[in-house]
Amino acid sequence: MNLPAPVDDDLDEHNQYTPAERAAAASRSTWVSVAVNLGLTVVQIVVGVLAKSQGLIADGIHSLSDLVADFVVLIANHHSQKDADDDHPYGHHRYENAASLVLGALLLAVGVGMLWSALMKIEHPESIPQVHIVALWVAGGALLTKELLFRYMLAVAKRVKSSMLVANAWHARSDAASSLVVGLGIIGNLAGYPLLDPIAAAIVGFMVGKMGWEFGWDALHDLMDRAADDEETAAIRLTLQETPGVHGVHDIRTRKMGDMIVADVHLEVDGKLTVEAGHDIAVDARQRVMQRHRVLNLLVHIDPWHRPDLDHRRS
Repeated sequence: MNLPAPVDDDLDEHNQYTPAERAAAASRSTWVSVAVNLGLTVVQIVVGVLAKSQGLIADGIHSLSDLVADFVVLIANHHSQKDADDDHPYGHHRYENAASLVLGALLLAVGVGMLWSALMKIEHPESIPQVHIVALWVAGGALLTKELLFRYMLAVAKRVKSSMLVANAWHARSDAASSLVVGLGIIGNLAGYPLLDPIAAAIVGFMVGKMGWEFGWDALHDLMDRAADDEETAAIRLTLQETPGVHGVHDIRTRKMGDMIVADVHLEVDGKLTVEAGHDIAVDARQRVMQRHRVLNLLVHIDPWHRPDLDHRRS
């Protein structure tokens, strides 16, 4: 992939990719996931039914939820790249947050359903059949495939700095972990402990539900204007402080907008400057921040350095 030339030698790594490049990378990695999950869903469910393994069927349903999640990501990735309009002056970046919330809800629902089904089997152990050994080979192959998919998707997500892709990558990792548990359950069943297969299915359901809750909770907070983390806020503050003409920085506030940030800040400048000179400093500070950080927009308020507004709490 050809990267755009940096605007400044000190550019933050978050701005290495244009929105179009990030969208293209997200689309490619997600389509790879679609192909893998489609194949795994068919193989796991068919073999699970034929080999009489509830754990493998549960793992196949988990792969099916991944397939649905992949299409949610593709839809969100497409819509989040739309330009700003009158109804959405900051763009449509929060489609990504909404997609992460949907992914979380999907995982939670699937996990609860799998857990309930497994508990019903555990309550009636006499109904648990002997699993065929082919189920073990399929579980092992699924484990290897899902782990490789996770590593590929996480590498892409980290490279383009997409929280939505990170969530989808860890969804793939949850599948890898579930395949490991299912494999152990099948081994137990084959060794004469039939309860271990539905127990494995129950563990998978709990893992999926827990991850769904965590993803959904984080996405909900982002939709409620959660601030950027302290490290990123400190980096933005430093960029502002290094701007020529800026004597102080206070009341810096941030909020998440998809994988981007919207911020506002008060800058302290020499009170004897003309309005035009103060405006030029504000423009320079804004451009520096938007070039070096994942900042979609920065609103700047100018205060006189020797008498900054006292009605604003210093951060």
